[in-house]
Amino acid sequence: MNAVRKQPQRQCIGCGQMKDKKELIRIIKTPEGQIVLDDTGKKNGRGAYICPDSQCLLKVTKTKGLDRAFKMSIEHSVYEELAEELKKHENR
Repeated sequence: MNAVRKQPQRQCIGCGQMKDKKELIRIIKTPEGQIVLDDTGKKNGRGAYICPDSQCLLKVTKTKGLDRAFKMSIEHSVYEELAEELKKHENR
């Protein structure tokens, strides 16, 4: 008898919805303090998840969701870089 595995759930920091981990994009804070997108989902660092949707990124930018998730002040340029990378990700 094969057991059905549960899909891990994560909460989007933009819209607050719980979704399957594979549906979301992981943003990490590396041990060096950099904020980057984690395409593999396995890079080392503190992670936060966001829907692959520009509206969620807009909410995160407006409410400073990454600042709260990583408990540090994040420059506006980081949000702009994430927006560019998210556009590349949406075009795939």
